[in-house]
Amino acid sequence: MVVETPLEKARRCWGAVTPDWVEGLARACMESSQNKVAKSMGCSASLISAVISARYPGDLERVEAMYRGVYERAVVDCPALGELATNVCRQWRSKSRKLNPANSQNVMMFRACRSCPLNQEEKP
Repeated sequence: MVVETPLEKARRCWGAVTPDWVEGLARACMESSQNKVAKSMGCSASLISAVISARYPGDLERVEAMYRGVYERAVVDCPALGELATNVCRQWRSKSRKLNPANSQNVMMFRACRSCPLNQEEKP
């Protein structure tokens, strides 16, 4: 029995429209393991599997930002912190939905993320 590589699976499941970042994700899994890739991206191995299999029902833009931030070192210009990896930016934007006054950085990022043009969430 021939075992299908993650890259072959991604190409089979996504077809001719396989995004470059999905292929990169599959290659990363081939170079180490699906569990290690998931851990480095801060998500579950089942999420990685679902994305490669084109069955992930969630926010693919979020997964793409996590991948690009971790594996492609993609960055954004944060008005508060300067150059930030895209996955870190998304984490801060997620945290900024609710004010957590535990420390001054949380308060600063709450204010910065809420007014940032990258934060496309609907404002109340």
